[in-house]
Amino acid sequence: MKFTTKIVLALSMLITSIISCTDKFEELNTDPNRPKDVTPGVLLGQMQYRLINNNVTASRNFTNELMQVDAPRSSTSGQGLHRYVVQPGQAIWTGYYDRLTDVEDIYKVSDKLKEKNYMAIALVYKSWVYSILTDLYGDVPYSQAIKAQEGNFQPAFDKQKDIYVQILKDLETANGLFDDTKALTYGGDMVYNANALSGSKNPGIQKWKKFANSLRLRLLLRISKRNGEIDVNQQINAILANPTTYPVFTSVADDAIFKYPGTFPYFNPYYNARLSDWNAGNYFTKFFLSKLNSTNDPRRTVWMTTVNVGGVPVYQGIESGYPTTLEYVVDRNSSYNDILKTLPSLGLMMTYSEVEFIKAELALKGFMTGKTPAAHYDSGISASMAQWGVALPAGFLTDPGIAYNSALSQEQQLEQIMLQKYYAFFFVDYQSWFEKRRTGYPVLPRGTGIPAENIFPSRVPYPTYLQSLNSGNLQSAVASMGGDNSNVKVWWEK
Repeated sequence: MKFTTKIVLALSMLITSIISCTDKFEELNTDPNRPKDVTPGVLLGQMQYRLINNNVTASRNFTNELMQVDAPRSSTSGQGLHRYVVQPGQAIWTGYYDRLTDVEDIYKVSDKLKEKNYMAIALVYKSWVYSILTDLYGDVPYSQAIKAQEGNFQPAFDKQKDIYVQILKDLETANGLFDDTKALTYGGDMVYNANALSGSKNPGIQKWKKFANSLRLRLLLRISKRNGEIDVNQQINAILANPTTYPVFTSVADDAIFKYPGTFPYFNPYYNARLSDWNAGNYFTKFFLSKLNSTNDPRRTVWMTTVNVGGVPVYQGIESGYPTTLEYVVDRNSSYNDILKTLPSLGLMMTYSEVEFIKAELALKGFMTGKTPAAHYDSGISASMAQWGVALPAGFLTDPGIAYNSALSQEQQLEQIMLQKYYAFFFVDYQSWFEKRRTGYPVLPRGTGIPAENIFPSRVPYPTYLQSLNSGNLQSAVASMGGDNSNVKVWWEK
């Protein structure tokens, strides 16, 4: 009897112990380092990193070849961007829409948490990415995009004009949402580090606000031919007249750059690139090098390699649009410097240099910027030098090949501005191509290897897989735009 009682007592204690352990099971198996809820801070940094990687590779693999910055060492097919042949979907499409889902999630989560600074950052990213998408393709899914969870797998394509109208509204909304008296509650910002206050202010949020308005200036200038359909001039004047309400970049410290920390997993996308992938297959062109060489531009030391000619290290390039029968010898011309593979500041989004060239053009066209076109032009060049970490040589801005000439016609002055803006756009996604389409500058040489029928492209044809995934809406967009080839001009270019 006593033995049975002891067994019952032992079993009772064991059961009690098991129940007690079970009650604490979730507590014991909770990873203290893993966030319980999705916050905007968890999403932000990863989104920033993945998005900028898309742009860095796009600049290197697409824009630089199309804009005759570089050309392949050998090209026998008669194809290629350097011969103005653009394949369907050759620019980013899926990569942007994938990241836009993250942007949308950040906005929605932030809205629920009443985190206005995160909401504003999300709007800036949304505006930035969609502006590039629509400038690449023309009409694209916008108002119905990123709604797969709601069952919409075949979004309609919005007209470019409508997209621009909403982008400009979103940037103005973002400007009003930013609050520089608050830190980002959940951290995560890898661009401006707006994660903490400095005293009573948040310098990072102040810079985000400048980025929003600088981007708005870029896009207003982009669609300036459409003033009247959209109140472009009125919006530009409002920004220029009130820098307190609408601050823009005022120094290189404001540059919107994702600076790669060089720690896992946040490496420059070319960090581990093989020599053959990085610089053995492409050379800089004579066109790109000519002005840099004639003025001894110090940015060459960061951008490119030298080759020995007669025992002297020189920067040497190849012909643009060379014949298919020509093949250049390995290691005989300048290519990409290995410095760029690990350069933290290669994640370029928008810079103070660009803003100064924007203002130079606006001042040339009669807008009240507070300075002359020449002053903004000089500032744009100086800022680009500082951005790339090189010293502005003494007398550089008065060099005959650089000095701004106000005595030229307005069109010739614009050409001066746009050539230097072209160099300042080195590794800035697709912007030099967009600006070439808008202004016609810089004037690119046309090599004999470019067939006469190859017209400088105005857009990228849509990805071919859309024909099976979203055929009806695709065909409506193609009909609305007047075709789906690289010669069709987008709304702002017509």
